[in-house]
Amino acid sequence: MPADIGALCDDLGLETAELVRLLAGLDDAGWSAPTPAAGWSVRDQISHLAYFDEATTTAVTAPDAFRRSRSEAGADVDAFTARIAERYRGVPADQLLAWFEGARAEMVVAFRAADPSHRVPWYGPDMSMASAVTARIMETWAHGQDVADAGAVPRSPTPALRQVAHLGVRTLPNSFRTVGRAVPTDPVSVGLVAPSGELWTWDEGDAADSVRGPALDFCLVVTQRRHIADTDLVVAGPVASEWMTIAQAYAGPPGSGRQPGERRGHATG
Repeated sequence: MPADIGALCDDLGLETAELVRLLAGLDDAGWSAPTPAAGWSVRDQISHLAYFDEATTTAVTAPDAFRRSRSEAGADVDAFTARIAERYRGVPADQLLAWFEGARAEMVVAFRAADPSHRVPWYGPDMSMASAVTARIMETWAHGQDVADAGAVPRSPTPALRQVAHLGVRTLPNSFRTVGRAVPTDPVSVGLVAPSGELWTWDEGDAADSVRGPALDFCLVVTQRRHIADTDLVVAGPVASEWMTIAQAYAGPPGSGRQPGERRGHATG
């Protein structure tokens, strides 16, 4: 069945509201606080989201214009994202928040109005409209985790976590390609327990390899916000075990991940 773009946008709205809730109580020192992404503050995380929300809106509404503009990225994605962070470091916190909220609202309007069958150009391969929305959910969730970790504050899970987990499962092949390894042919079964207690499954029939455990832990691993050793995931089989050491739900070059016991890493996603 075709994806329900409206429902995906609803999930994105819930995750956005949770991130805004985390930001609302921050003073200037909080906005300048370092996050687990080495060299990035909270303000860098938000300017990153706002910038790529605007880029997404252009990609959806004016794809040819987006293709012309993406040459700014160059071949080095990490250097490109670092330049964006540096460019907006002097913007006051209230203006950054207003930029993010405005860019996010405009992007959601564009998604809801777009033809769901259209392909969306991006910095890598073109995406389906559903994949583009899901990618923004994942980005919001992952960078929201960095913001939460910066202040050591809890955040409430939303139904959008299901989309992050789904993307994490779907990107298994690309996780191997990203690090230059052959994509395995053996399937992996995934069964995750949602915060609500519901069981989410991606069942590959009689797969010998499997990943089981809390959905939150799985999402932290596939977005490279935690090392597998610091989670309660139970992994069986060589393919699943290898996957969990290189899992990457976002596009771009290989991320540095995390070492056991650490939360710090490079800016990713």
